Amino acid sequence: MSKRIGIVGLGMAVTPHARGLLDLADRVEVAYAFSPSAQRRRDFADRFPFPLCDKLETILDDPSVDAVLVLTPPNTHLDVAGRCAAAGKHVLLEKPVETTTARAGQLIGACRRAGVTLGIVLQHRFRPAAMQLAGLLRDGELGAIVGCSAVIRLWRPQSYYDEPGRGTLARDGGGVLMSQGIHTLDLMLSLAGQIAEVTGFSSTTPVHRMETEDMVCAAARFANGAIGTIDATTAAYPGFSERIDLTCEKGTASFAGTALNVAFRDGRVIEARPDGSAGGTGADPMAFPPDYHRAVIADFIDAIASGRPPKVTGDEALEVHRLIDALIETGRSGKPAVVAV
Repeated sequence: MSKRIGIVGLGMAVTPHARGLLDLADRVEVAYAFSPSAQRRRDFADRFPFPLCDKLETILDDPSVDAVLVLTPPNTHLDVAGRCAAAGKHVLLEKPVETTTARAGQLIGACRRAGVTLGIVLQHRFRPAAMQLAGLLRDGELGAIVGCSAVIRLWRPQSYYDEPGRGTLARDGGGVLMSQGIHTLDLMLSLAGQIAEVTGFSSTTPVHRMETEDMVCAAARFANGAIGTIDATTAAYPGFSERIDLTCEKGTASFAGTALNVAFRDGRVIEARPDGSAGGTGADPMAFPPDYHRAVIADFIDAIASGRPPKVTGDEALEVHRLIDALIETGRSGKPAVVAV
């Protein structure tokens, strides 16, 4: 049975979601697309055939709307998602959950109390190669993980940070970690498990004029005893594919962008080729296909229909928020930081 969904927020992030919703037209009906900006509504209407509205209340007051896709700036999430939950709408929320872990916890609690499903858009988990690697780890094919490192070397020009509010604590909640690295860090945690402690550095390089960090380097100790590193920046011109490297008892695995290479100690090799997209690593942060956002939406719709949790829940997203908190803390203090649980 088709679900009716409202889109809230028609800024930069809407394009892959709207393209994914077009592909899912047999399962999802877009009831409304809302922005308070008339110009954004006009620009959106030029590209997508969805009904528009100029008030959030139009979506909230319509009992036929099952769910809301929230694509507004992070500092609005608690208010917008809270109002949607109070109106009985399921919520699919663009990352990050909120600007701070405390506000994120409040949002998750509001959805829980309202009895609605909350899903978080962390689409890297839906890349086919990532799901293949997750399956190998789940089935014990690689044995225990002894080392895991993430490299996130992206490029954003100064014009990206010149947009009012971008890269600020007030609107975005942080810099490279919260706005870009959160995707790869979430995937890292989903594959290797929770990180217990980090020690490292963070800075704002001369490459950018911005309030928050654009470079972070840290060593990490995982709860299972594995060790590794985290290297994240948006100052690496022209931008490179993000990597997660796993050292395991029975072999090694390297996930780079959308490609996978697994080398087993018994001589077997598994390779998955990249999909050819730029992946949003460079000056255009939206230079990627809609496939993974489509998969996020499809999983969310399945979760609503079956009553199961979505692939990325609010509580799971809190784990990466807590890791980011610890990375920022160690970067400021220069001392080890324990990741909250």
